[in-house]
Amino acid sequence: MNLATILSRIVTLVIAFTVHEFSHAFVANAYGDDTPRLHGRLTLNPLAHLDVMGSMLLLVAGFGWAKPVPINPYVLKSRSRSSVMWVSLAGPISNLLLAFVAALPLRFRLVPYSPVQNILFPTPFYFLLEFIVINLSLAIFNVIPVSPLDGEKVLEYLLPSSALPSFERLRPYGPMILLVVVFALPYLGLDLISLIMTPIIRGLLQLFVG
Repeated sequence: MNLATILSRIVTLVIAFTVHEFSHAFVANAYGDDTPRLHGRLTLNPLAHLDVMGSMLLLVAGFGWAKPVPINPYVLKSRSRSSVMWVSLAGPISNLLLAFVAALPLRFRLVPYSPVQNILFPTPFYFLLEFIVINLSLAIFNVIPVSPLDGEKVLEYLLPSSALPSFERLRPYGPMILLVVVFALPYLGLDLISLIMTPIIRGLLQLFVG
C-alpha cells in the first residue's frame, strides 16, 4: 500500500465506523433505551467508537471492527418486538447511505475520472471510489447472520419461535465460525466471504455509480 491508499482508508474508516456506531446508538435512544447515551456513545466523536485493533486491521486488510454499542434488549423489546432488529440494521443502513451519497459526484460526472492515483495523496476519484467500496463492504459484511455481527439480530427476529432454541445453542459459536470463515478458509483456498460479497458489491457499485 502507498500513502494515498493509507490516507483514503484512514479517513474512510473514521467516518464509516463512527456513523455506523452512532446510528446504532441513535435508533436505540429513539426507542427509549438510554444505555448508549449513558455510555457516551450517542455522539459523532470518533474517539468514542473506534477500536484500535479493529481500525488497524481494516487499514491493512480491509477487515475490521469498532467498539460495539451497548444496548438493553429488555427495554427495547418492551417498546417493540422489532426494535432490536432495527437498532442492528441502523449501522449497515448508514453505511449504505454513506456509499450512496459518495457515489453522487461520480454518477453525475462532477469528479474527473482518474484511474491512476497520486502516490502521496488520493485523487478525489480514487478516494470516493475507495470510500464507496469500503462502506458497501461494511454494510454487507455486517448483515451476515452470525454473532456478533448485526445480521444475527435480524435473523433472530425473522426466525419462527420453533427454531429459536436451536439458534440460541449455536449463538455462542458465532465468533468462532466467523473466524474460521474469514481467516482459516481463505488460507485453505476457499474464500466464502469474497464469493458472497463481491458480486453484491459490484452490483451496488454499478447501481450507485452507473
